[in-house]
Amino acid sequence: MESILSGLDWVVLGLYFLALIAVAVWVILKKNKNTEDYFLAGRNVGWFVIGASIFASNIGSEHVVGLAGTGAESGMPMAHYELHAWIVLLLGWLFLPFYIRSGAFTMPEFLEKRFDTRSRWFLSVFSLVGYVLTKVSVTIYAGGIVVSELLGIPFWYGAIGIVVFTGLYTIVGGMKAVIYTETLQTVILILGSVIITYLGLQEVGGWSELRATVGSEHFNMWRPMSDPDFPWTGLLFGGTVVGVWYWCTDQYIVQRTLAAKNIKIGRRGAIFGAYLKILPIFIFLIPGIIAFALSQQGVLSYDKADEVFPVMVKTLLPTGLKGLVAGGLMAALMSSLASVFNSCSTIFTIDIYKKLKPNMPEKKLLRIGRIATAIVVVLGIIWIPIMEKIGGGTLYKYLQIVQSYIAPPITAVFVLGILWKRVNAKAAIVTLMSGLVVAVLRIAAELSIESLSGVAHTFATINFAHMAIFMFIFSIIVCVLVSLATQAPNYERIKGLAFGTLSEGQQQENKDSFDTIDVILSVVLVIVVIGVLTYFTG
Repeated sequence: MESILSGLDWVVLGLYFLALIAVAVWVILKKNKNTEDYFLAGRNVGWFVIGASIFASNIGSEHVVGLAGTGAESGMPMAHYELHAWIVLLLGWLFLPFYIRSGAFTMPEFLEKRFDTRSRWFLSVFSLVGYVLTKVSVTIYAGGIVVSELLGIPFWYGAIGIVVFTGLYTIVGGMKAVIYTETLQTVILILGSVIITYLGLQEVGGWSELRATVGSEHFNMWRPMSDPDFPWTGLLFGGTVVGVWYWCTDQYIVQRTLAAKNIKIGRRGAIFGAYLKILPIFIFLIPGIIAFALSQQGVLSYDKADEVFPVMVKTLLPTGLKGLVAGGLMAALMSSLASVFNSCSTIFTIDIYKKLKPNMPEKKLLRIGRIATAIVVVLGIIWIPIMEKIGGGTLYKYLQIVQSYIAPPITAVFVLGILWKRVNAKAAIVTLMSGLVVAVLRIAAELSIESLSGVAHTFATINFAHMAIFMFIFSIIVCVLVSLATQAPNYERIKGLAFGTLSEGQQQENKDSFDTIDVILSVVLVIVVIGVLTYFTG
C-alpha cells in the first residue's frame, strides 16, 4: 500500500502534530489540582472553546467518512440529522440551566439528584457499555480506514497508533487537554473540508452541473413515508428524539457546556456550537454527492461508500493541501476519541467508583480516572476486529440505527423530568428498564428476521427511525402512568431541578442569564435551518 502524501504533505502534517503536542503540553503543565479540574477543566472555559469543542466532539472521523459515504450513496436525506443544530439550542436554553444549577459533574449524577440512585446506576452502566460498543469502536474503525488510505500503512497500524497517541494526552491532561486541542482541530478540520468542497465543485463543473449530473432525487431530503430507508416522518420526528438524547442528555456532548463558569457562557457556547453544526451538510455530505457525480463522469472511482472522502483527498488535492486535510481527518478522529475517553473515565470515576468508595481522596480519584481511560483505550482496540465486520454498509447509517433504539427512554425521562415536576423516581427507573427491554427485543428480532413471521416479523421490519417514534411514545406513556399511579416526589428535595420547583431567585437568575444578542442569534439559526429544509426538496 502506498501513501498518497509526498514530501510537503509530510511537513504540513508534522507541523500540525507539533502544534497539537504543544497545546497538550501547555495544558498539562498547568496541572490538574482536583477532579473538577481534570473532568470539567475547572469549570472555567469560554464560549468559543465550548462551541468548538461541541462541534469537534460530534464530528469524528466516522462522521466525515460515514456522512460523505451516505451523500454518495443516498444523497441528502441524512442532512436531517445535521440540521439538529436547533436541538443544540435546546441544550442551551432548556436543559443547561437545570444541569448547572444542580452542580452535577455527569448526566447520571443529575438523574440521581432529580430522581434516585437507581436511575444513576442504570445510566452510568448503560452509557459506558454504549460508548465502548458504538462511539469508541466505530471511531477507531473509521479512523483505521482514513489513516491506512492516507498514509499507505496497514489498517491496524494506523488505528492503534492514533488511539495510543490520543489516549496518552487524554490520560495525562484530562478535560483541559481535550477541550483546547479540540479548538485547534476544529479550525483545521473546517478549513480542510471547505477546500475539498470548493475543489470538488470546480472539478464537477459548478453547482448547476452537479445538480444536473446526479439528478433531483439525490438532492431531495423529503423521501415518502413509505421509503424503506429514509421516510421523512422518521427522519423529522424519530430523528428529533435521537437528537434530544444525543445533544441534550449525553455526557459526551453535555460535558463541554458543564465546563463553563456560568449559564450565560455555557449557553453562548451551545449557540456557537449550533452554528458550527450546520456546516457538515456543506463540507461532508455535499462532497459525497460531488464524489458520486465525479464517478458518473469517470473522474474518480471507489469500491464502497465509506472510502469516498479519502479517495477525494487522493484525487483532487494538490501537494501540501493533502497534508492539511490528512491532518484534519486525523483531528476529527482524535477529537472524538479524546472526548469519549474523557467522558468514559468521568462516568466511571464519579458515577461508579466514587459511589462505591465515597471517602476516596481527590488524588486517588484522579489516578482512577486515568486508569479508566487506559482501560477504555484497550477495550476499544480489542473491539476493532468485530467493528471491521460492519464495514459492508455505510457507517453513519449503522450509528443512527443503534442510536434510534438507545435514545427514546432516556430522552423521555430527561424531558419529562425537567418539564413536569410530578415525575417520580419509580417512573424514571421503570421507563428506563422497559425501554431497554424493547430495544433488546428489537435488536434480537432484527438479527433473526428470516425465521420470524406475523407480528414478530412486522416488529423487526419497522423502519429504524419510525421505531424511535414508537419507542418514545411508549416511554412517555409508561413514565406518565407510573408517575400518576405512585406517590408524588418530595418537591423540596428536587427544588430547582424541574419547572414548577424554581424559587423566585432562580427564576430571576434565568432571566438575567441572557442578552438580546443571544435571542437574535438563536432565532436567526432557526430561520437558517428552515431555509435549508425548504431548499433541498429535490
